[in-house]
Amino acid sequence: MDRMIYVAMTGAREAMRAQSLVAHNIANASTTGFREVRRAVDSAPVGGPGLPTRVNPVSLPDAWNPNAGTMLHTGRDLDIAVQGQGWIAVQDAAGNEAYTRAGNLRVNASGLLETASGELVKGSGGPISIPPFQQLYIGNDGQISIVPQGQSPNALAIVDRIRLVNPPAQEMVRVDNGLFRMADGSEAPADATVSIASGELEASNVNSTAALVEMIELSRAYEMQVRAMHSADENAAASARLMRAGG
Repeated sequence: MDRMIYVAMTGAREAMRAQSLVAHNIANASTTGFREVRRAVDSAPVGGPGLPTRVNPVSLPDAWNPNAGTMLHTGRDLDIAVQGQGWIAVQDAAGNEAYTRAGNLRVNASGLLETASGELVKGSGGPISIPPFQQLYIGNDGQISIVPQGQSPNALAIVDRIRLVNPPAQEMVRVDNGLFRMADGSEAPADATVSIASGELEASNVNSTAALVEMIELSRAYEMQVRAMHSADENAAASARLMRAGG
């Protein structure tokens, strides 16, 4: 019976873990550029004497949904959305290159272009610095142009070009803050074929309805595993009573 309890316990543990992932997805259903996290579980047969009738669930590294979210028109100059495949290169808090689809950008107090969560957007030579401007334009290729403060509308100046990349999804891993990196720790090469749209944002690709249904299913699966543990405990107690009675 102890083996049955252990199998049920591992199933309940994985159901709880999956619930936390789904809850994380639901919490980020309105987060710009968010990629849905997917649970990954494999089965491992339980060894030992007797028939091989039991398996334990084993956690695998979390997967993620690579599909694009819905495009939302905002009309804001500093809002950009990657069209199709591709990523925006940013610099994380540790100074390493990471990648995001969240294009709700802003210029911070130091004049550096950053994401809404504070990662610096990278250009051709590092973080992009934006001089004081009265108008800003971001082209489909990521080129940033401004009308400098105090200049006429025709006095366009090119500032930099946003670093855009398009590595294969299977070579990327998800890290903190919804960012992604290359699995081998390298930096992806710039890809001139990646296109962006200005004045638009990509919404999260989480399907809230499907996530809520999955949460209910996981809750029922957890309850089933708990009932199995109770049944194993009751069976063990009944067996012990029979053995005492037989003695």
